[in-house]
Amino acid sequence: QVQLVETGGGLVQAGDFLRLSCAASGRTDSIDAMGWFRQGHGAEREFVAAINWNSPRTYYSNSLEGRFTISKDSAKNTVYLQMNNLKPEDTDVYYCGATLKKTWGTVADFDSWGQGTQVTVSA
Repeated sequence: QVQLVETGGGLVQAGDFLRLSCAASGRTDSIDAMGWFRQGHGAEREFVAAINWNSPRTYYSNSLEGRFTISKDSAKNTVYLQMNNLKPEDTDVYYCGATLKKTWGTVADFDSWGQGTQVTVSA
């Protein structure tokens, strides 16, 4: 099992930036990828970005327009999401997820989750 703890959410104005962090513990040697997802009230959890644990390859939602960047610090077992030029529509609860599967491609493939961190962007 992998435990995940997110930090870094908050209330910002449109155009501002935030950096979310996700610290992993437990079976980190078995992680294949980690990702960031977001979920609005009553909505499904949607993919934002992901990064392979054992390579620098990254993946992004097409809707981000290049505003977000995912990165990792393997020595700290931590993944980051740098969010620039935030918009009110980015307001959501952001979750960090981890998958131990070698083949993944959907939200359902991620089986470890953090508690979520609220990001609120005011106009």
